[in-house]
Amino acid sequence: MEVARATELPRKPRYFQYKHAFEKNYLPAIRALISKDLSEPYSIYVYRYFLYQWAHLCYMALDPVDNSLMGVIICKLEHHASHSPPTHRGYIAMLAVSSTFRGHGIATALVKMAIDAMAERHADEIVLETEETNIPAMRLYERLGFLRSKKLHRYYLNGNSAYRLVLLLKPTEPDVSQQLE
Repeated sequence: MEVARATELPRKPRYFQYKHAFEKNYLPAIRALISKDLSEPYSIYVYRYFLYQWAHLCYMALDPVDNSLMGVIICKLEHHASHSPPTHRGYIAMLAVSSTFRGHGIATALVKMAIDAMAERHADEIVLETEETNIPAMRLYERLGFLRSKKLHRYYLNGNSAYRLVLLLKPTEPDVSQQLE
């Protein structure tokens, strides 16, 4: 059953791809938002690791009136050699939306932007982990086509377990019809 929204957003967020020039103004807000909502404590170096190398895969939702941060997604894309053949794997490391703005599609928009950016860069799959108790996140990702691939017992520092979710963007099995030609 869908829960009715109490109020609509007074204004639509503006979405921006993260740029290195944003660090001074937005990195403190990104850290504050993520540390409030995610169970893992990340140092500034973790944020910089992602944002410096994969800024083109990270997006922010900003309030159009005061440019305050409403939501953020931080991702990366690398070759992953544990598969045979190796895959080009996208990874959603962090997603957070301010509690004031949840339930209005901001997280969905941010995830779709990240998926599109990784698909444009030829990702074979996109993976992430989320706490098994985070039902809204599980619903969001599963609604967008992610599948539970593995349960990770006591994965987080707080002792909670997680699910690894995978979105396959390209078939993993060879196309038999092409092999027959």
